Amino acid sequence: MTGASGDVVPFRVGIPETVAADVRDRLRRTRWPEPETVGDWSQGTRLPYIRELCRYWLEEYDWQAAEARLNRFPQFITEIDGLPIHFVHVRSPHPDAVPLLLTHGWPSSVAEFHKVIAPLADPVAFGGSADDAFHVVCPSLPGFGFSGKPSRTGWGAERIADAWDQLMSRLGHPRYGAQGGDWGARITMTLGRRHPDNVIGIHLNMVPFPEPESTDDLTEKERSALDALARHRAQGSAYAAVMATRPQSIGYGLTDSPAALAAWIIDKFEAWSDCDGDPGTVFTNDELLDNILLYWVPATGASAARIYWESFATATSDEGPVPVPTGCSVFPADIYRPSRRLAQPQFPGLRYWNELDKGGHFAALEQPAAFISEVRTAFRLFH
Repeated sequence: MTGASGDVVPFRVGIPETVAADVRDRLRRTRWPEPETVGDWSQGTRLPYIRELCRYWLEEYDWQAAEARLNRFPQFITEIDGLPIHFVHVRSPHPDAVPLLLTHGWPSSVAEFHKVIAPLADPVAFGGSADDAFHVVCPSLPGFGFSGKPSRTGWGAERIADAWDQLMSRLGHPRYGAQGGDWGARITMTLGRRHPDNVIGIHLNMVPFPEPESTDDLTEKERSALDALARHRAQGSAYAAVMATRPQSIGYGLTDSPAALAAWIIDKFEAWSDCDGDPGTVFTNDELLDNILLYWVPATGASAARIYWESFATATSDEGPVPVPTGCSVFPADIYRPSRRLAQPQFPGLRYWNELDKGGHFAALEQPAAFISEVRTAFRLFH
């Protein structure tokens, strides 16, 4: 996949028919559990929903069309710190465009950004201004998608941030902006802390925040945000506990069973999106399955889970204020929904803040127009 260290090699997704046939065979032979004993998603992914999605995957999903969608933008592989890194790189036709690094999280992939890459890179073609143009870089996290799988420990948020900084320099972007949600948000914040001279500014669509020591003067909205976070930790964070402590154990099922992988991932697309209990109101089956494919085809069930083990099990210096210019967009169905006041202490360079009325954790996929507008508005204030 790569030549000498430092080379940037073109890459295309290729899915052999044998892979598609194997998935169909496994789906036909799925041994399903009994239905949940509740009428909602509180016990996890609902049986009727996942059976229908897997039926679609088996009977209607067009693998050749999926391969074409995954190849819609130029992709490359380069080796950084001994690991092959896969990334999408779309250079804007506008030479003064700002280099922009977009980082996904779990259970997402570079496919989350497919609706926003072209408008960000060529705003004029979509009715916008050349002043808002970006050279867009979307890497796959180590152990995710078609990036390499680390064979040794140490690939936590700090090492990934350092690798991303090397990647941008190698591509001829020594000064760049960074954007992210989920793990992408934490890695983007870490970039701002560790490489402030290289980072023009950051934009986050998930905003982690330090919880206040006293709750005496909180507004009703702030109390509601803290209550939602507490509910998430009590009732919705088992996935993180499992992957932070036993990524290898859960990895066997995620690598062997397409139904198990789909159910594990779709649980979060329901819980964290603005879908009111039905992911089908926000995402198409093809969008969901294209993302799942980037876990299934390269067999990353265990390797992707390890980002939790790496980042939760060891103490790091990935804390403290982020000194670079910052913009934050808070979507109403996301896990973290702080007020500006609660988030401000860790962003001394906070220049843009907005709380939207639609959307959730997967903002670029759920609300692409709003996501594009938020990124553009924030970066106009950075330069």
